[in-house]
Amino acid sequence: MENNRSAFKFWLGLFVTLGTALFVGAIFIIGKQKNLFNPVFSLQANFYNVSGLQVGNKVRFSGINVGSVDRITIVNDSTVRVDMVVQQEVQKFIKTDCEVSIGSEGIIGDRVLNISQSEGEAPPVKSGQRLQSAEPIETDAIMASLQLTIDNAATITGDLSEVAHNINKGNGTLSRLIKDPTIARNLSQTMRNLSKSSKGLEENMEAAKDNILLRGYFKRKERAARKKKEAEEERRKEAREQKSRKK
Repeated sequence: MENNRSAFKFWLGLFVTLGTALFVGAIFIIGKQKNLFNPVFSLQANFYNVSGLQVGNKVRFSGINVGSVDRITIVNDSTVRVDMVVQQEVQKFIKTDCEVSIGSEGIIGDRVLNISQSEGEAPPVKSGQRLQSAEPIETDAIMASLQLTIDNAATITGDLSEVAHNINKGNGTLSRLIKDPTIARNLSQTMRNLSKSSKGLEENMEAAKDNILLRGYFKRKERAARKKKEAEEERRKEAREQKSRKK
């Protein structure tokens, strides 16, 4: 009888000890998540749609967890106020021009509040201050945009397939340009004629340079080109001399 009573006391003490340890651990974990053991200050941000954000979700600054969502309140039909508590040690880094946006942990993770870094020399925020906010992009909108892109790609692919089919069948102007040897010969002859015309034009220009009436014009052009070249060489020479003097 005495042994049974001792065993009962042992198991009862063990159960109480384990229960107390679990209770203290749970209090510590919850308190750490809620920043109950660290000095904190409050911030606010207004959104049109919080996109699934919940009380207790994390608040991040520069990718680091610095607080949590304390309260979500519907102000009116177009405004939702989000109150957050943030560790006081990072207050000096959060400036009045910082912006609050709603993101997520991974692709399908919990929602988080992201506080952007300051881009100027704005003063640090005060407790209870409201920051500017950026509306989140809804997943449904992203999926709708992707679906539209897929539909457009399918339409373009179908059109390209139809064009390729018509070319292979010999239908259409492009197909005749590609497959008709007569058109190919005509194009080749046209290119040869253009080449001859270009050569003839060069010969005419050379002849025009020897013409008494046009000789002065071409000489003036040559002098202007020569002066421009000399001026460029002079600038390069001065630049080299300045560089050598600096050394």
